[in-house]
Amino acid sequence: MKSLLKFITCGSVGNGKSTLFQQMLYDVKLLFSEQKNALEPDSIIGSGGGKIDCSVLSDVLMAEREQGISIDVAFRCFTTDQRSFAFLEIPSHEQYLKNITVSASFVDLVVIIVDATQGVLTQTRRDTRICTMMGIKHFVLVVNKMDLIHYDHYKFNEIKQDFLSFTANFNLESIRVIPVSATEGDNVTKQSEKTPWYDGLPILSYLETIKVNSDFIKDGFVMPVHVKPNHTFGGCYGHIESGDISVGDEIIALPSNEKAQVKGIFIKDNEYVNAVMGQSVMIQLDREVDVSRGCILVKDENFKLADMFTATILWMDETELVSGRNYLIKVGTKILTAMVMSIKYKIDLNTGNNISADRLLKNDMASCDIALSETMVFDKYENNKALGGFILIDRITNIVSACGVIDHSLRRSMNVVWQNTDITREIRSKQKGQKPLTLWFTGLSGSGKSTLANEVEKRLIAMGKHTMLLDGDNIRHGLNKNLGFKEVDRVENIRRIAEVSKLMNDAGIITITSFISPYNKDRNNAKEIIGNEFIEIYVSTPLEECEKRDVKGLYKKARAGEIPNFTGISSPFETPNNPDIEIDTSRYSIEKATDTIINQIMKYFRKPSRSVSLPKEVYPPTMGNNSDYSA
Repeated sequence: MKSLLKFITCGSVGNGKSTLFQQMLYDVKLLFSEQKNALEPDSIIGSGGGKIDCSVLSDVLMAEREQGISIDVAFRCFTTDQRSFAFLEIPSHEQYLKNITVSASFVDLVVIIVDATQGVLTQTRRDTRICTMMGIKHFVLVVNKMDLIHYDHYKFNEIKQDFLSFTANFNLESIRVIPVSATEGDNVTKQSEKTPWYDGLPILSYLETIKVNSDFIKDGFVMPVHVKPNHTFGGCYGHIESGDISVGDEIIALPSNEKAQVKGIFIKDNEYVNAVMGQSVMIQLDREVDVSRGCILVKDENFKLADMFTATILWMDETELVSGRNYLIKVGTKILTAMVMSIKYKIDLNTGNNISADRLLKNDMASCDIALSETMVFDKYENNKALGGFILIDRITNIVSACGVIDHSLRRSMNVVWQNTDITREIRSKQKGQKPLTLWFTGLSGSGKSTLANEVEKRLIAMGKHTMLLDGDNIRHGLNKNLGFKEVDRVENIRRIAEVSKLMNDAGIITITSFISPYNKDRNNAKEIIGNEFIEIYVSTPLEECEKRDVKGLYKKARAGEIPNFTGISSPFETPNNPDIEIDTSRYSIEKATDTIINQIMKYFRKPSRSVSLPKEVYPPTMGNNSDYSA
């Protein structure tokens, strides 16, 4: 069976990616007859100036052929006598950076093409650094268009040394630099007489013979579980990421650490005695174990568990990343909630220098600390791509916001263990005879949030409720005194308040918060932290009315440029998508608005019985003849 080489091609616009590989197929007669017949007439509208233009075979869009550039991603497969190949040609426009990153995670080798008249460009360095981050260890640098510099050996060596110097610290396993003229066929499939100073293999021969990681079975069986069909079968379906497995082997299910023996191995409808890396299989176990989608089957116990780690990420979202925001993280088949705790530094894709940053824009690469909602099995990306690579998913839009690779765990996280206590939220709620809620008032400065929140609390107290009002200005005098008004500080401000509100709810208290909280993501994160007790109250007083009131004179200062990042003027306020309650104080008096809110929140209250049933062990012991107990 022939080995399969998976690779991608990168390069700046017009460097000849399409021409190179279609010329290769043309030379070795791997084109279909209809492709050959169409080649000459299609070349007329191509960019070859009347010559046979092989790029038109992969540039399937008319715009691509007319402009001589690749616009869409092209996937190709072909086979020679020595090997099978599958490759992706990625357009090197900036908007396709996501395609390069994702594609690089599936391949073993990258062919980077540069123009001999231009040499190594910023884009070359960017593509190289991204491919290195995604674990590619084998690079081929094709110096194309050698005919335009008259096959100058000195110029070729300059480009070669520039690239080798740039990649010197990348820990690559192989780098081959090849002088080529794709349009003339030089060093594509056979040695060119025009480069007598080059004694290496042409591109095709080199690709046919290079040994890459996928040619070898990696040690250590690892299979992330995709699905468990049913409890009666006792099997798990997944893709073997490394190692091999045989009937009779003992496996360990992580994170439960339960052990079982392999009873059967099935691929489609056929039963086998063993399976190896790269195969998708159904493994039947001899007994029931605690395993589901997202769990890992292994044969040894050398894998780590962590709920915090440092990772290198590439940000791919149009929305900026600031620390403190929550996302979904997918590692292997496991999906959890994750928070980017901090952006340690941004990485310059051209120089590799570390740059201080408090936010990331689209196509930025950075080192970040990430916290998970629970522990998971992981490995360093260089050891196991399935357990070391991940994506971050926006919880609102469900788009992929970032991809990343795990560098190392933050071990201190394993020293912090949740302490269960006997007195629960339910017991405290029953003691107070109320259901705890968080009434989250949001709106512009001057909209009436604080006034309404204050009036609502007075009404609830008069009704015998136990409450606590958290006001934005007051909190910034203490708990959040160290935070400013940049976006990253606003995110952390809301996160802290959400955690405090949750603690108040755990105490059985109705929490009332009054914060501008301008971003939808942050309010959604607060809702995620607080849970079903979160009631969003949007005070929708228009900006014009808020600015007219301007009780504190803040709008006047903001208009004069004296207050930066002022919500509604120089910083955005994102209107809530679906608030539980909405009120406009420009249309109602404070008394009427308070009545409206009280009437609407009453449906959320379910008055629990004051009969409190405590666990037996928390009742106080009898102290002699004294039945009274005080703490």
